[in-house]
Amino acid sequence: MTPPHLSGSELAHLRPWTESAPDVAAVLEAFDTDDMAGQSGEPVNSEAAARRWLDAWVGAPRPDAVAFAIDIQGRAVGHVMASAIDRRHDTAWISYWVTPAVRGRGLASEATAALADHCFHELGLYRLELAHRVNNPGSGRVAVKAGFIPEGVERAKLRYLDENGHPVRFDVQTYARLRDDPVPSLTPLRIGP
Repeated sequence: MTPPHLSGSELAHLRPWTESAPDVAAVLEAFDTDDMAGQSGEPVNSEAAARRWLDAWVGAPRPDAVAFAIDIQGRAVGHVMASAIDRRHDTAWISYWVTPAVRGRGLASEATAALADHCFHELGLYRLELAHRVNNPGSGRVAVKAGFIPEGVERAKLRYLDENGHPVRFDVQTYARLRDDPVPSLTPLRIGP
C-alpha cells in the first residue's frame, strides 16, 4: 500500500527513530533496493542488521549527529540525518533516503529542508554539505529543491560494492547550503511526535 501524502505540513513529519517492529521493517524495506544495498557499512538484510543500523539513532542524543525518521501516519518511510557535526567550523554532512513506495513525491526534499532549518536554528550550524553519486540524479533534484547549491564533482570519491560484491568507485556531485542562502520555496516537514 502506498502511504498517503497530501503535503509536508498535513500528514508527513519528522520524528525520532524507535526500536519498534515497524521502524525495523522500514529500514529493511529501504535497504532492499539496488541503490541502497551497498550504502551501509554492513549489508542491512536481516532484522538483526536493521536493529544494529537503528542502534546509532535510538536513545541518547549524539554530539556528532542528529537523525529523524520521515513518518506518514505512524509509519517510517524515510530518513534524514546530519552527521560529522563539527562545532569548530559549524558544519555537518547531510544524507537522506526514502522507501521506494514514496519516491518522487517531494518528501525527501521537504525532510531535508526541515533538517537544514533544524541544523541552522537549533544547532547553530552555518554550512551543510552533501553529495550523491553522479549516476543518481534524483538525489541531486532533492538537494536543489531543499535549497542546496551545486559546488562541483569529486572524482572517484566513494566506493561501494556492486551486485557481485566487487568494489566500484563513483564520482560524486557535491552541494552545500549556508545559513544565509535563500530559503527554498517548499514547506519543510514539521519535527515532532
